[in-house]
Amino acid sequence: MSKILVIGSAGQIGSELTLLLREMYGGSNVVAGIRKTKPSDKLSETGPCEVVDALDTDGLASVVNKYKIDTIINMAAILSATGEKNPMLAWDVNMNGLINVLEIAREHRMKQVLVPSSIAVFGPSTPVDNTPQETVLKPTTMYGVTKVAGELLGDYYVKRYGLDVRGLRYPGIISHETLPGGGTTDYAVAIYYEAVKNNRYTCFVKEDTRLPMMYMPDCLKATIDLMQADFSKLRHHCDFNVGAMSFSAEELAASVKKQMPGFEISYEPDSRQDIADSWPNSVDDSAAREEWGWQPEYDLDAMTADMLRAIKEKHDKGLI
Repeated sequence: MSKILVIGSAGQIGSELTLLLREMYGGSNVVAGIRKTKPSDKLSETGPCEVVDALDTDGLASVVNKYKIDTIINMAAILSATGEKNPMLAWDVNMNGLINVLEIAREHRMKQVLVPSSIAVFGPSTPVDNTPQETVLKPTTMYGVTKVAGELLGDYYVKRYGLDVRGLRYPGIISHETLPGGGTTDYAVAIYYEAVKNNRYTCFVKEDTRLPMMYMPDCLKATIDLMQADFSKLRHHCDFNVGAMSFSAEELAASVKKQMPGFEISYEPDSRQDIADSWPNSVDDSAAREEWGWQPEYDLDAMTADMLRAIKEKHDKGLI
C-alpha cells in the first residue's frame, strides 16, 4: 500500500485530490501537507494533516520519515497572476521547493513523484491552435518559466537517477469546492459564483479570449490515471498536454445564460489579459491519450449545469 504525501493540500486541486486519494487508499495512508491555511474539517477529520513547507528540507524529511512516505504529489506553487506580483517568491517556491522534493524522493528511493505543470509553459511564439506536445516553450511569466524548468528537471531525475517523476500540463481548472488562488483563468470560476449571487459578472479578460479548460472531476481523473499508468509504457514523463474543452469567455457566458436567462456580463480586461493572450486556444493531447488512455468526460454545458447546481445549493444554505 502506498504512503502518499500531498503537499499543498489546502489548494484548489490539492484539497479535492487528497480526499479522493483517501477514499482510494485509506485515510491513514494519505497525509495532507498544509503550509499556512487551516485545513478544512473534511481534511482534518479524514486523515493525518501536517505542516509541510517544501522550502523547509528538514521539516519535509521529518514528515516523510514519520509516515514512511513513498509517493509525493507536489501541488505547492505560486500561480501566474500572483507570481507576476512577486516573481522571486514564485521562483523560490516553485523551483527550490521542487528540487527539495526531488532530492528527498531520490534519497529515500521513493516509488513516485508527481509534479503538475501548466499551459503556462507556452508563450506568444507557440502555435495557439491544437498546440503540439513538442513545441516552442518561451513563456512570458515567472510561473511559466518555473514550469518549463520543472518539466526539464523532472525529466532529468528520470534519466539521471531512474526516479519515477510524472507531470501533466493542467489547463484552467474549474471547481465549486475550493476557490482558485491567483491564476489567470480564475474568471472561469468566478463567473458561476457571481451568476448565482448577483446574476451578473464583470470579466477581467475580453469576450473573445479562448483558453483550454477542464472541470475538476476530469482534472482529478487525469491526475489519478497518470499516477496509475504503467511507467514502462510512458515515452513522456513530466510534460503531458491534457485537454478537455476550450471556450471563449463569451461562450462561457452563453452557457450560463442557457441556465439563467437573466444573467448579464460585462468585460473590463486588466493585466491578466496579456497573460491569457500568451497561452494556447487549445492543446493536442494525443500523447496522453496514446500513452495512458486519457479521456475527458465533461463538456462546457455539462460542467455549467453541475457548477450552478452545486453553487446554488451552497447559496441556499447560506454558505456563500
